[in-house]
Amino acid sequence: MSPQAPVNSNDDQMRPEYDFSKGVRGKHYQAYRAGTNVVFLEPDLATVFPDSASVNQALRLLVKLAQTKGLVRGRSNKAPQPTSRPKRKAKSKRRTRAARS
Repeated sequence: MSPQAPVNSNDDQMRPEYDFSKGVRGKHYQAYRAGTNVVFLEPDLATVFPDSASVNQALRLLVKLAQTKGLVRGRSNKAPQPTSRPKRKAKSKRRTRAARS
């Protein structure tokens, strides 16, 4: 690796296309501190859900539906346990004709 040249503070200029004249310092600071969940939607879903309010409404309806069907419960701190499976019927011990000869 080649060593990097030291940065000259006189050359540290913004490009002319960057315009921060209407910027507001700390505009999203409180929301950032509160924590956020960023989710990226696929383009086809982004056309159906143009803003976060529509996504939240759809997810709330989905959760409500799942709760009425008994599919969703509150989160538990326990690790999920395997469900028990019904036992299979034992196979007959009778041999086939090919196996008998």
